Amino acid sequence: MTWLEPVAVAFGLANIVLLLRRSIWNFPFGIAMVSLYALIFFEKRLYGEAGLQIFFAVVQLYGWLLWARAGGVREAVAVGWAGWPVRIAAVAGIAFGTAMLGTIMHRLTDAALPYPDAFITSASIAAQLLLSFRLIENWLLWIVIDIVAVGLYLTRDLTLTAGLYTAFLVLSVMGVREWMKAETTIAPA
Repeated sequence: MTWLEPVAVAFGLANIVLLLRRSIWNFPFGIAMVSLYALIFFEKRLYGEAGLQIFFAVVQLYGWLLWARAGGVREAVAVGWAGWPVRIAAVAGIAFGTAMLGTIMHRLTDAALPYPDAFITSASIAAQLLLSFRLIENWLLWIVIDIVAVGLYLTRDLTLTAGLYTAFLVLSVMGVREWMKAETTIAPA
């Protein structure tokens, strides 16, 4: 284990605690975390997740902009539920992404666990997009992702990261509850 993993874990915990509070300041910590995890996951041959971190960095910047436009610099942002078309699209995108990316990694790389890696990657993309648009379903999806990720990281000897995702799991359950309490009657843009 290198110094990168403990530092990434610390940034990750700060990110999720601030996110739970609907604070726009979660984004700088998230960007720092995913930058470090891109290196960590590549070293562990979790290529889908390594690439996912680059996507996360871009979407974190985009989310930061969206939250700032929604008044997040001054106060906690408004949140709401997605409609069924968004939910169905998310599930379909996750299934398609998992099948395609898993097959590509299985056939063309030495990926350690291509299909679980592909699921986490595809589901995380959907969850991050839902989060950027301040939709409560992001937390439900993160709960599923965290459960799968803990098992995957333990098999790759990323014990601290598995611990971080266990904490993310607990915080995601808290996030659903907090965001449901804060739900607005007007769907966020």
